[in-house]
Amino acid sequence: MDKLEEKELKKISGGGLGTGLLIGAGVIFLIGVIDGYLRPLKCN
Repeated sequence: MDKLEEKELKKISGGGLGTGLLIGAGVIFLIGVIDGYLRPLKCN
């Protein structure tokens, strides 16, 4: 396995989709927690 030079390391891209999905899931979870706290509904 070759060691990558600094220029080659800067060219590598990826992981943007996973990061975006993780942030989106966290935001949706927080919205659900806040909504449940402010507007608690009874279970049927």
